[in-house]
Amino acid sequence: MDTLLILIPVALVASLLALVAFLWSLRSGQYEDLDGAASRILFDDEKPKR
Repeated sequence: MDTLLILIPVALVASLLALVAFLWSLRSGQYEDLDGAASRILFDDEKPKR
């Protein structure tokens, strides 16, 4: 029973940190262009230098 008194607050703090990290990633724009990176790898826009 004593273990639950320690593990429940630890789980709450860990889930709060995960939520803060998720909200930070949403605000920083990491999920705005999901298809851009996949299509950029297929097209080579740079011309080779001679």
